[in-house]
Amino acid sequence: MANGRVVQTADRTIGSRQLAALLPADVLARPGYRSLAEAVRTLILDGRVALHVRLPAERELAEAVGASRATVTGAYDLLRESGYVRSRRGSGTWTELPEGHRPVGAHALVGAGGYSADGDSGIDLAIAAMGAPDGALADALARAAPRLPDAARSPGYHPFGLPDLRTAIADRFTRRGLPTRPEQILVTSGAQQAFTLVVSLLCRAGDRVVTENPTYANALDALRHARLRTGSIAVSDTGWDMEIAESTLRQTVPRLAYTIPDFHNPTGALMPEEQRLRLLATTRRTGTWLVVDETIADIALDVPAPAPLASLAPRGGADHVVTIGSLSKTHWGGLRVGWVRATAKMITELTALRVSADMTGSVLDQLVALPLLDGMDRILPARLDQLRERRAALVDALQRHTPEWSWRIPPGGLSLWVDLGEPVSSALAERAAAAGVHIGRGARFGVDPGTFEHRLRIPYTLPADRLDEGVRRLAAAFHDGVPLPPSVDRPHWVA
Repeated sequence: MANGRVVQTADRTIGSRQLAALLPADVLARPGYRSLAEAVRTLILDGRVALHVRLPAERELAEAVGASRATVTGAYDLLRESGYVRSRRGSGTWTELPEGHRPVGAHALVGAGGYSADGDSGIDLAIAAMGAPDGALADALARAAPRLPDAARSPGYHPFGLPDLRTAIADRFTRRGLPTRPEQILVTSGAQQAFTLVVSLLCRAGDRVVTENPTYANALDALRHARLRTGSIAVSDTGWDMEIAESTLRQTVPRLAYTIPDFHNPTGALMPEEQRLRLLATTRRTGTWLVVDETIADIALDVPAPAPLASLAPRGGADHVVTIGSLSKTHWGGLRVGWVRATAKMITELTALRVSADMTGSVLDQLVALPLLDGMDRILPARLDQLRERRAALVDALQRHTPEWSWRIPPGGLSLWVDLGEPVSSALAERAAAAGVHIGRGARFGVDPGTFEHRLRIPYTLPADRLDEGVRRLAAAFHDGVPLPPSVDRPHWVA
């Protein structure tokens, strides 16, 4: 199924029907050729159409979308002029990026590497993560150093993970209310690898899966690359509609459901216990694997940290639940240590799959992770205080620079899910990038193309002065090119 996944076929060609399925339904709104060009450009920027892929011939695409050939010709001309495609006589039209541009997801890999026209360093609001806690890495390295000589005498291959680290992760689950044995833990190179391994083991191309909508963008990418059919359960500012969620699960009977119940990314919502129980029961009845992403579960700012979702199941009733997590949000994304918690049988199967991909994880990273995990309860309170201060600084900056936008203050997590009041998120992100601010446009988090164009995800993980400057530049880009609503009578924020 083409809709919602990255298209990158063996001959590097996307068919007209494939491309048409990815385009939003209102793509031919007047003026048609400009709307079509904008839609294709957004697909390229969001990575849903890969780079260096040949687009359909003009006549074929015109038939597929129900437009005139002149409309498609005009759209291709605009894309060529702006640098998003190139054409050569006899070889067709191919996707590319203008000089200095990257796909949206690439900003999360390169960090704050953007520059504005006047040459000052960029502000990266695309990454919802902090730098490492002061002194924590140095202390962890000092504690890990004495263990390194013994570790270095071995071949260094620990495909399940270092035994001591597996035990520490299992013990932490147990203290949080979910009894866990070390053989139920696989240490991975981050939570993204954990999720990709789980999807690869449990699903085959064409299987039906369900996610929240919106949801974590990189998880969506993994599902698209696996060529899965993705259904969705809406998460609004007020949280989950569990009746609709249960109905969706019963009707679609998906192979896998992916959820972020703890300070959901990007909305920040926290799933109530009653809804967690209903989700556990429904996925068990439908035979659906429930993958719970706990990456942000410890970032509890206004409420106690929640217990693992699987801990609410009756004895023996959580074998269909797979829990993933990492140290990336609590400590540092540069330390590639994550984990999967599942049945011992599944952990063995996941490890066999993992060996075929990268053999084993970094022993050095795991040696450093062990004292960080052991000392989490000492490090985390100061970390959370810092995030509360930065969240308040972001709210203050938004109230001063963009009073027409609205948002809710989440009880935890790392970002605000901001409503712009206008469907201009992609255009605003493009203008902001030119001003040196990289931001997560709403469409990046949507299951379906073109959705959440009225939203931005803005993390509060940077220092207060950088947040203020970033919002100031966003406001300038917004006011410079986006018509404001004729009236704004809703509250700016809701606690």
